[in-house]
Amino acid sequence: METVTLTGLLHKAAAEFPTRRALSVSGKFDLTHAQLQHIIDHAASLLIASGIHPGDVVALTFPNTVELVIMFLAVIRCRATAAPLNSAYTAEEFEFYLSDSESKLLLIPAEGIKPAEAAASKLNIPFVSAALQDENSKITLSSNPESNIDSVNQLVNDPADVSLFLHTSGTTSRPKGVPLTQLNLGTSVLNIKSVYELTESDSTVIVLPLFHVHGLLAGLLSSLVSGAAVTLPAAGRFSASTFWTDMIKYNATWYTAVPTIHQIILDRHESKPEPEYPELRFIRSCSASLAPSILERLEAAFGAPVLEAYAMTEASHLMASNPLPNNGRHKAGSVGKPVGQEMAILNEQGEIQPPNANGEVCIRGLNVTKGYKNNPEANKSAFQFGWFHTGDVGFFDSDGYLHLVGRIKELINRGGEKISPIEVDAVLLAHPDVAQAVAFGVPDEKYGEEINCAVIPREGVSLDEAEITKYCKRNLASFKVPKEVFITDSVPKTATGKIQRRIVAEHFLAQMSAAKVPKFGA
Repeated sequence: METVTLTGLLHKAAAEFPTRRALSVSGKFDLTHAQLQHIIDHAASLLIASGIHPGDVVALTFPNTVELVIMFLAVIRCRATAAPLNSAYTAEEFEFYLSDSESKLLLIPAEGIKPAEAAASKLNIPFVSAALQDENSKITLSSNPESNIDSVNQLVNDPADVSLFLHTSGTTSRPKGVPLTQLNLGTSVLNIKSVYELTESDSTVIVLPLFHVHGLLAGLLSSLVSGAAVTLPAAGRFSASTFWTDMIKYNATWYTAVPTIHQIILDRHESKPEPEYPELRFIRSCSASLAPSILERLEAAFGAPVLEAYAMTEASHLMASNPLPNNGRHKAGSVGKPVGQEMAILNEQGEIQPPNANGEVCIRGLNVTKGYKNNPEANKSAFQFGWFHTGDVGFFDSDGYLHLVGRIKELINRGGEKISPIEVDAVLLAHPDVAQAVAFGVPDEKYGEEINCAVIPREGVSLDEAEITKYCKRNLASFKVPKEVFITDSVPKTATGKIQRRIVAEHFLAQMSAAKVPKFGA
């Protein structure tokens, strides 16, 4: 197992399934596994000719395009490290990430991304655009280097090569840099392939950005190593109006998304249903808690099992998942069983806890990062007692399924009573007129912390604070009932559609009183 490399797995899939469809840009063109591999190797030779050496970091910022997929895999093929970045960043953000990753080169789309170019110029980092005209072309770089394919053929990828460098989204502090190796990535995609039984007959449409592990590992790379097919939306990002058209056209068998996207897909189904839906093997949800009521609505609408999973960047994505129906039951409100790694619930002394007892979720396995970059303090607290500490509180039930209670730093401590915001979210989302909801803690003079919530009503529905409070009082213990309810039409989200409670809390408190914005986090 320890000789696994992501590059090796991709080469193996291309050799086994050379003529099967690997990657499509919706409505434009298709690439087979053999074609894709050929284009990647050629692109890698261009990078080597551009002076990229093993261990160098190459930043990439693109929408979800074929150029991003090819250049990302070409960087890795060169034994260099790929650092994909959100193309919506400001110049200041680009400057931080380019500098923190110590990038030697920035790759951008042909149309350019001005804030990224400005940041690279300021840091004296060269930037080069990459373009692929059609399935019969090769990648061209604006710097026009000479290709020598022998330079790639001589390179052997090593399991210890650092292939991917990402930053955590950081719920309370500055983002931490996470290096992931070929072994980490290869192990993770095999875990994903195994639990969902992905084969060359599968097909999916990418809805999540490829600059984060969810879309990149679970959607794209696990499909490619399985000989399966992936479709990129023509717009280079998720669009609810084209999603089902693409799913049907490309014979999709599954998709993976975050709860906010599942809700968008559901809302569209309820307001503007498609004439028909494809027959899906499963729908996957990850990266944030999926309320049981949303899971039930998804299953009823699309006739497929909805499998909730648990993942994080430091684990190269997947840690636990509910199984496919033929391998066991899937439980609403649980993120399933550990997949391909050891997992334990530990108390503060590092002792393993029995079933149904809360503690910190800890993991160890070949998919887990060796440590944060240049951050000894974070590494010291994350790696203790021989385990990686996730920062999540949870428990195993008597069937061995993991239930998450919340982030340690997001649990609301109201006068000594610990409240799980996930539990309150689930109650709010079960209300028939609520489209989205998020509970969060705010500073309180009397209790230290108090619980508030933000609610987005379903389209065409009138909801007020009193109705939500009344509903909560019927369904929650009195100390868990939100003290303030904010009825709103949107809540702040990260680029991947995640809701960070700290940011939501700051947003709504700032609305209440500019003078009393709390300083959350360290």
